[in-house]
Amino acid sequence: MKEYNRRDFLKVSGTVAATTALAACKKSEGDINLDPMGHHTDEVPTDKMTYRINPKTGDRVSLLGYGWMRLPNKREGNEEVIDQESVNELAKYALAHGVNYFDTSPAYSRGRSEESLGIALEQSGYSRDKYFIATKLSNFSSSQWSFEEGKKMFERSLVNLRTDYIDYLLLHSVGGGGMQNLHDRYLDNGLLDWLMEQRENGRIRNLGFSFHGDVNVYDWMLEHHDQYHWDFVQIQANYIDWNRNGDRSSSGYYLYNELEKRGIPAVIMEPLLGGRLSKVPDHVVAHLKQRKPENSVASWAFRYIGSKPNVLTVLSGMTYMEHLEDNVRSFSPLELVSEEDQEWLEGETATLIKSYPTIQCNDCKYCMPCPYGLDIPGIFVHYNKCVNQGNVPESQQAKNYQEARRAFLVGYDRSVPRLRQANHCTTCRECVPHCPQNIDIPRELQRVDRFVEKLKQNTL
Repeated sequence: MKEYNRRDFLKVSGTVAATTALAACKKSEGDINLDPMGHHTDEVPTDKMTYRINPKTGDRVSLLGYGWMRLPNKREGNEEVIDQESVNELAKYALAHGVNYFDTSPAYSRGRSEESLGIALEQSGYSRDKYFIATKLSNFSSSQWSFEEGKKMFERSLVNLRTDYIDYLLLHSVGGGGMQNLHDRYLDNGLLDWLMEQRENGRIRNLGFSFHGDVNVYDWMLEHHDQYHWDFVQIQANYIDWNRNGDRSSSGYYLYNELEKRGIPAVIMEPLLGGRLSKVPDHVVAHLKQRKPENSVASWAFRYIGSKPNVLTVLSGMTYMEHLEDNVRSFSPLELVSEEDQEWLEGETATLIKSYPTIQCNDCKYCMPCPYGLDIPGIFVHYNKCVNQGNVPESQQAKNYQEARRAFLVGYDRSVPRLRQANHCTTCRECVPHCPQNIDIPRELQRVDRFVEKLKQNTL
């Protein structure tokens, strides 16, 4: 694989203006209309969504699934709350355009995700048999590990979601904490046996698990497939993580193929790595646009993973209507990625992105709350945004140093309150076991803090 340094990035970034202009005037064979920024202006189709059939139940599932985690918020007094009016509109639009799989959890959106989804689906005007609800047994805290607490969590989910059955129920984040954690949360307390009974009774239509962490736990769960009969499994996979030689826990290739050879449908999470594969630096935009100017940056990631035949649905957390519209276009219908383009994405494209110095944070917020009040994902999101915008200078000799310095510092104070910034990290490491990306969070926070202090002192 070819390696790229910062000088190479600057060379290719100069092609952005040209490729953007090309996108403005170029039309594909399907006569696609684009605006000057390369965005589609044609009407979003309502009847062309790609579907996959669940071989175990016959469910006709939209290949684009709606991840109900990164929701639009509004401020009420001093509190950030879910903008229910906006999410109602998003859910109704999604259903009208063929999306029928909605994924939530008791842990998402400060514990309000399930409730907001239940309201949105109820008010959509669509009957219960027109969509599939996926939620999770998110018993992360040791105080939730008893059988009774697990049962209460499931029953609360039914109430919050305004339904009497769950279409797709997951054991949440299996692998985190290793085998002992699995025993404590689901096995030794009898909770998994009870969930299997609920499946038999029809209150759960499909039972599976989502995986993060120790791959030995993943292997154990699949080795016991004959006992538990997993109906589906949710994994992280994308063209950046597809080839992870020597790291089976993060290798999309390994995780996916273990499911495929057992005939277990795969549900894909983080196809965009928390948005990082849609908000790429200019030189990567140019790289992708040179290949197909009419395709959005995000569509490459969706088309790549959606082309895998054993994928049942690809989850995306669509906060705003423009995200939803663009993603619906990508799947209506899905244009399969050729073998040549798959190799290009896994190789040259992945190398370009990996070589850029962003922090591998997906903004999933599993590390939160921090016991010392830090906004960990907010810090990393701001840093990555500045990297992509060229506002993380290497030294005072950088041509745009003063402009970048001001943009970073002003943006940092605006996006992350000062009492929640990286300098307040005590390196307690309570966040580390919860990170699905295996980031050494305290080390990265210290790195960001050192950079911030050098900017403030003008000593970079």
